[in-house]
Amino acid sequence: MGWLADETGLGKNTANFVPLTPLSFLRRAGTIWPDHLAVVYGPHRKTYAQYINRVTRLASALAQSGVRPGDVVATMLPNIPAQAEAHFGVPACGAILNAINTRLDVTTVAYILDHGGAKVVLCDPQFLPILAEATEIMEGEPPMIVEVADDHAGVHGHGHYTDYEAFLETGDPEFDWIMPEDEWESIALNYTSGTTGRPKGVVYHHRGAYLNAMGQILSWRMVLHPVYLTIVPLFHCNGWCHTWMMPALGGTIVCCREIRAKAIYDAIADEGATHFGGAPIVLNTLINALESERREFDHVVEVFTAGAPPAPATLAKIEPMGFNVTQVYGLTETYGPATECTWKAEWEPTRGDERAAIKARQGVAMPFMEDITVHDEAGKDVTRDGETKGEIKFRGNGVMKGYYKNPKATSESFAGGYFHSGDIAVMHPDNYLQIADRAKDIIISGGENISSVEVEGVLMGHDAVLLCAVVAKPDEKWGEVPCAFVELKDGHEVTEADLVAYARERLAGFKTPKAVVFQELPKTSTGKIQKFALREAAKSLG
Repeated sequence: MGWLADETGLGKNTANFVPLTPLSFLRRAGTIWPDHLAVVYGPHRKTYAQYINRVTRLASALAQSGVRPGDVVATMLPNIPAQAEAHFGVPACGAILNAINTRLDVTTVAYILDHGGAKVVLCDPQFLPILAEATEIMEGEPPMIVEVADDHAGVHGHGHYTDYEAFLETGDPEFDWIMPEDEWESIALNYTSGTTGRPKGVVYHHRGAYLNAMGQILSWRMVLHPVYLTIVPLFHCNGWCHTWMMPALGGTIVCCREIRAKAIYDAIADEGATHFGGAPIVLNTLINALESERREFDHVVEVFTAGAPPAPATLAKIEPMGFNVTQVYGLTETYGPATECTWKAEWEPTRGDERAAIKARQGVAMPFMEDITVHDEAGKDVTRDGETKGEIKFRGNGVMKGYYKNPKATSESFAGGYFHSGDIAVMHPDNYLQIADRAKDIIISGGENISSVEVEGVLMGHDAVLLCAVVAKPDEKWGEVPCAFVELKDGHEVTEADLVAYARERLAGFKTPKAVVFQELPKTSTGKIQKFALREAAKSLG
């Protein structure tokens, strides 16, 4: 189908077919805009020529340290220049980048290092204690540690490990980047929490990273030289692919270590930041900022927000302040955002709750996705009436290769030729989808996904706990926080503070319940806990 009668001599060759990779974006930027500002972080201000030099030295230093094509290199870094450099430097030596969530507990970090098999870890001094303890309890060979000091933030190196800047100095600035021979080659390994609490390794390929970055340029209506503020952690879906995207437009990345109102306002006012992505909590942070933290600016800042729909009150307050908010939706398995609430001209007159209701929808497929739909249990499209619920499914080049070392989970997630998100939604008559519920009881707190099953498993380990169920409790700051409903064993006593402390010792801080309610849990006739009833109860808590 689609072939000419005679295709003699029309085959692929190096002149007419080159594997897609975001590495090409940075190479191109260096030839066009060598003197244009590429990365900013306080006094760290690097042009594209300097950026490429550092990326090349990193790739060379990693290769000299024994990293081979196909190996994994991990990072435990905040949004600082080294994390952006790793997004190009690691694949430039043929390796796969594993950006680890810096908020995870020691046991999970150890599991990820073992499962991914990282040869080297670039680590900020703030996270060295966790990493050091994780390497001690690993089953496999511990990785080489390179310490990335952050003097600008007052986070100085300890001197016990190889220093990042010294490591770069060992690299050859003339190192020849190892470009992929096949665009299906892996570029990144990202771990996402499963409902069992065991993370799954999501594998990205060069093709998907390239196309996702290109597609978001269209979705965000970008033009040359945007100034992007890194609020989305670069360990979240590789910062939604935005670090790979920016060189395509000769953009400037402004790194932001801590997400505080003053830092964001300063970046907008002083550096001219034009774009950022983030959870609704970021919008609330800006709205509720002290007068002393605010800055005046004279341009509209474009915002991609995801994690949970922003409240109507939030949108009503943030837009007059100079921010245009677009709701997007995706998962780690889709390289981050894959749908957008594309704005239509006929909606422009809307205001208040009506406008917010439109903006809160997750919208339509971004250009790099072939099809995003809502299926019923039979695998058929649901009626597009805004009421009939089904599961969101994805098909396209922006879907992961699969789960690392987990063919069973990969096969299940791709059943029927679509990626199954596990998220429940409705489809409106205008073909815009809207999430109706989160399947598998995932709690989204400040943009972080929390498995209720994982938290329940920890609480059930307490001697006094007979049964427990964890659901989302609405929270003004974080959107949602974990709330535990607990049934105690006869003759046992424990306080809310005791259980919270018990959980905090075993879980990352953001996963720890923020409220504990002691009561008999509502159950069905078969003994299944009725979580829908508990969600309603959680809404009434202060």
